[in-house]
Amino acid sequence: MRLLGVFPGVLHYSKIFLRLEPIGLELVAQSARQAGHEVQLIDLQVEDQRAYFRMLESWRPDVVAFSCNYLPHVPEIVDLAKATKIRFPRIFICVGGHSASFTAASIIEHGAGTIDCVLKGEGEIGFPMLLKAIEGGHDPVTVAGAVTADGEGPPPGFVHSLDDLTPARDLLRHRRKYFLGTLDPCATIEFSRGCPWDCSFCSAWTFYGRSYRLISPERAVEDLRSIREPGVFIVDDVAFLQERHGMAIGEAIARAGIKKQYYLETRGDVLLRNKEVFRFWKKLGLEYMFLGIEAIDQEGLQKFRKRVSLGENFEALEFARSLGIYVLINLIADPEWDRERFRIVREWGVELPEVVNISVNTPYPGTESWISDGGRVVSRDYRLYDIQHAVLPTKLPLAEFYQELVTTQQAFYRKHMGWRRLMKTAGVVAGQLARGQTNFLGSLFNLERVFRPEYLLADHQRPVDYQIALPRAEPIQHRTSLYVLAPRGRKGRAIDAATERFVDETRMSATS
Repeated sequence: MRLLGVFPGVLHYSKIFLRLEPIGLELVAQSARQAGHEVQLIDLQVEDQRAYFRMLESWRPDVVAFSCNYLPHVPEIVDLAKATKIRFPRIFICVGGHSASFTAASIIEHGAGTIDCVLKGEGEIGFPMLLKAIEGGHDPVTVAGAVTADGEGPPPGFVHSLDDLTPARDLLRHRRKYFLGTLDPCATIEFSRGCPWDCSFCSAWTFYGRSYRLISPERAVEDLRSIREPGVFIVDDVAFLQERHGMAIGEAIARAGIKKQYYLETRGDVLLRNKEVFRFWKKLGLEYMFLGIEAIDQEGLQKFRKRVSLGENFEALEFARSLGIYVLINLIADPEWDRERFRIVREWGVELPEVVNISVNTPYPGTESWISDGGRVVSRDYRLYDIQHAVLPTKLPLAEFYQELVTTQQAFYRKHMGWRRLMKTAGVVAGQLARGQTNFLGSLFNLERVFRPEYLLADHQRPVDYQIALPRAEPIQHRTSLYVLAPRGRKGRAIDAATERFVDETRMSATS
């Protein structure tokens, strides 16, 4: 069969700082190819919808699969599905991905008969089974993880081994368009999957059933060898949680003589626990690190159940500085913040040498926050669930909240963006321009053009065609309904006993 995989267009945040290759879609594509199907991909972050319809017309796929990892993509996907069915009524249309797994029934309803199936769980295992069912004329609802208008199939299962697949990177036609800050161009790679913690604002652990699985050093090196880009984003939710694994991959990369620049995300307590791993990776080319500090006081940490102490977060920053790693800090702005709170955060952030980013506290399906706070949302427009807009009631009038938010964010970025940043990175930019790369240069001047309070406020006034379904009243204690992949307990986490104790101790710490 012919499968066309589609990644939707650019989100608000991606207009400024980054544009990442859709590695999840590439992995699904490779699994379908291994099952004997023809596959093409199109990424609407870098191509337009006209190119999508030209591909439908010229290639005539049997199946179109939309990747829905982010809630704001739901309206675009539904509209494209409807337009596709009008022109090509025989094409089977399905949707998969992280956010689709938590909103499957709603997506089917929004599609009004144009979306044949939503596939929950890990697409690498689910899509080959779905394609086999379609090809054999069987009801898709017999496939594990499938949701249709007629019902739901058996629960989805885990991929047998993460080593079985590498991304189908050759199927993306505009790889030079992907970047992350100064890593321009930049590829994406996965060394581990899942997270054993259970932060209230996050759905990584509910999607993967609190599992944590590893890719072997051999497979990691094989994938790295296939990457032409000089920059690599390690997409793991918590990089190098397992010390031995991080060292083993690093040593294999060193033996292979692979030279890249790396960007990763991790936790402050993991960074402090596994210092030698991060020291080693600095020698390998680790240049950038994202740390989700989330709050600058104990009250904020308790609210988000982050379970990393303030002292550990600040010590982690000091350690990263000592290594010469460029750190981006994330804070979560609560809609309850007033002008004084914004002022305190602003004064704190401008004194730091690191880049500070602010995301807005946003409950979304799959999180405990959605169960506890979803009933209070003031907007059900999927497009606003991008951690840049406020969907919960704000203490300040909404216009004032956005003014304070933007003022604070711009104060942080003035140290690092625009002409000042350009002067500091003149050599980097010159090298990029020599290679024809302009993504990073353009991003330096996009913040004030894109991130403006009047634009954020105007987004609330747009007509809403599709509304997110509100959560059912449910005690937080009954968390099993949140999971997409069923928890497998200790056997689902590829970490040693000491690391398991470390995770448990931080989960049950006094900050909970």
